[in-house]
Amino acid sequence: MEPDQYARLAYLLLLMAAVAGWVLVEFRRRMGEAVRVAIAWGLIFGGVAAGYGLWHDMGGFAPPPQMVSQAGEITVPRAPDGHYYLTLRINGEPVRFLADTGASNMVLSLKDAESLGIDPGSLLYLGEAQTANGTVPTARVTLPSVEIGPYRDTDFSAWVNRGDMDGSLLGMDYLRLYRVEIAGDEMILRR
Repeated sequence: MEPDQYARLAYLLLLMAAVAGWVLVEFRRRMGEAVRVAIAWGLIFGGVAAGYGLWHDMGGFAPPPQMVSQAGEITVPRAPDGHYYLTLRINGEPVRFLADTGASNMVLSLKDAESLGIDPGSLLYLGEAQTANGTVPTARVTLPSVEIGPYRDTDFSAWVNRGDMDGSLLGMDYLRLYRVEIAGDEMILRR
């Protein structure tokens, strides 16, 4: 441990000793009540911590759906986390992407690649990508059909990323096919 960590630990122990001393003096003849109150507060704090930790899993984060107008304009509302998420149909299967103008290519996570019937173990990882987590190996794949709204593209190149990814990225190779406009809290795609 670092010297400043020892100091923090000593401070916390001293603080705990002071609180414990106060509880002993305050509840000296009512220890059963003190234990009940301590358990109640522990359960309250534990419940709040568990609720906060599981918020995304319980549906607290659901990106708003994209909308397609009669003219073929695709409107994507900004999600609560500040990003834009689009659902494309790859070979008929829905895949959720994070619109990432900082990414050059369409990048599939291992999980999404597997859901599309691509065996990540059989791919040749000849490429490399520079990510926020460092350099990761990538394998090029060709997607027979990529659809969003009324638009369909065939034989589209994408990359399977062997690194840890929460989801797939929709980079500029795909976004450049559209006129992209961000107005207020919406991203609008037009062809």
